Amino acid sequence: MSAEPRINDRIRVPEVRLVGPSGEQVGIVPLAKALELAQEYDLDLVEVAATARPPVCKLMDYGKFKYESAMKAREARKNQAHTVIKEMKLRPKIDPHDYDTKKGHVVRFLKQGDKVKITIMFRGREQSRPELGYRLLQRLANDVEDLGFIESNPKQDGRNMIMVLGPHKKKTEAMAEAREAQAVRKADAKANPGRSQNAVDEELDEAPAETVAEAPAEAPAEAPAEA
Repeated sequence: MSAEPRINDRIRVPEVRLVGPSGEQVGIVPLAKALELAQEYDLDLVEVAATARPPVCKLMDYGKFKYESAMKAREARKNQAHTVIKEMKLRPKIDPHDYDTKKGHVVRFLKQGDKVKITIMFRGREQSRPELGYRLLQRLANDVEDLGFIESNPKQDGRNMIMVLGPHKKKTEAMAEAREAQAVRKADAKANPGRSQNAVDEELDEAPAETVAEAPAEAPAEAPAEA
């Protein structure tokens, strides 16, 4: 069945409880009188409570009402927060440079309000040293504890060890901060047209970018150098 309300001549009842265009209560009137008033105001008669006895109808511009409702729904979807799970893969003998690079990605994901799945990949004889992976995961969790927390403790999964970090900051907060930082940059650029964008960005903390809702995304696995 259609979710669209009945309007004008599609309303088939002898009388209705009428609400005026400004929300005022007109009272119970014959359907013919309600349709006459709708024509007089150049509006539509819209059934807003079909199960009431008698049904409640309102005088309104139905086309405008539908457009405004669609815009509100679109804005709500735009501002809706979606938590995305990112994945970062490391080797138990990762060298310091690769570790710092991957930690930087984890920091960025947590700032964006996303969860991060950390996977330690064991190969060959490394499988007999699970404590190496555990210590690495604990080290990473400690390094980013101001941004995230251990949501799922390290656990062995075949040849891998997995831990999930959750962000302290909610996705909605991260998105709001990103928009605020962008507005500040635009305002500063207008006030100081001669300054470079890099100079402006250096004065602001790195702000997370908004992400589009998507299926849990995985960062491509890299082959870090063996220690």
